[in-house]
Amino acid sequence: MNKQATIYVVLLVILMGIIIAVDASKPKPVDWSLSYNVNDKIPFGLYIFDQEIDGLFKNDTVKKFNITPYEFFDNHYDYDINNYTVKGSIINISDKNTMDDESVRELMYFAEYGNTVFLSMNEFPSSILDTLKIEMGNNYFYNDSIPLYLSTNKKEKYYFKTGTNYSFFKSVDTLNTTVLGYHDFLHQKKTNFIRVTYGNGAFLLHNQPVVFTNYHLLKGNHYQYTEKVLSHLPEGNIYWNTGSNHNERLSGSPLRYILSKDGLRNAYYFGLLALLIFIIFNAKRKQRIMKEIAPVRNTTIDFAKTIGNLYYQEGDHHTIADKKIIYFLEKVRTDYMIDTHNLDDIFIEKLHIKTGKPIEDIKAAVYLIKKHRQWPTTTEADLVAINKAIEKLRL
Repeated sequence: MNKQATIYVVLLVILMGIIIAVDASKPKPVDWSLSYNVNDKIPFGLYIFDQEIDGLFKNDTVKKFNITPYEFFDNHYDYDINNYTVKGSIINISDKNTMDDESVRELMYFAEYGNTVFLSMNEFPSSILDTLKIEMGNNYFYNDSIPLYLSTNKKEKYYFKTGTNYSFFKSVDTLNTTVLGYHDFLHQKKTNFIRVTYGNGAFLLHNQPVVFTNYHLLKGNHYQYTEKVLSHLPEGNIYWNTGSNHNERLSGSPLRYILSKDGLRNAYYFGLLALLIFIIFNAKRKQRIMKEIAPVRNTTIDFAKTIGNLYYQEGDHHTIADKKIIYFLEKVRTDYMIDTHNLDDIFIEKLHIKTGKPIEDIKAAVYLIKKHRQWPTTTEADLVAINKAIEKLRL
């Protein structure tokens, strides 16, 4: 490496170090994304809920799984007894439904066999809403806190603001549905927590998943509302789907750590850009001039012209016509797989069918070829006629 290149590299390393240092000294902005990930300590992650869930269900066994509900429960279904080998309640907390259709159907089977399915989502699977005869409603944006409360104690209200949504259960099947909770919107009571009987079990649908996040579990007395919501789950085993709908699996890229940090990511991209610029300018300056190489001359054409002129100057029209006819018949045999031993009506018909050329032109060419073979000498006019007849076919 020459001296100039060394200077470039040193300056680049220094600049990357400055970028990393400046970025590290800046306060990291708060990530307000609705992740609902058990490993996230950001406001809307579920890290605290994950740490405290055993305490929330003191008398129950909590089992977490990060595969799809279909994968989990299908492995626990015994086809001999036609029932599940596990019993209890499943919990799923997420922003929007991302479950596959098979998992949704598996949850419905699980509830039908006498178990409980608790879903806290902003948007529920449409197939579940349709099956349970539920219609959702939505209010316009309201930049103020809304009170959440349970039907068992309508006077005890908990005021939530950040991250809440304003959807509600607009219409339900009153024969199978019990209203468990509400939220107030502009002094109007809206249903946001219901229990729907399904088969031998039930669905618990709650549309404010934000109450389970780090932000609200640490804010005032909001955790009490969360405890009361979960108290509606029956005693028994709790199966919590923690990962399949929340992109919990890590990327397999070896650069995932660098790309996850703003400073390292900026330095990485800047380094790639600087390296590209360095390569472009150095390649432009040091590339040797390429000599212009003349294309290889096609001597085949010159050879053919020379041989043709030789025959023509000698006045050997018969030989030239022979060569022309030989080439023509060889092309017919090679390209169209037609026997040229007998130039009869069968030959003419086959050539007409395979080439689509007018049968009159083919007959004219065959006639001249036969005539040429019968006469020992060929005049210049005969040669011209044979050439025109063959060229007219353009095979």
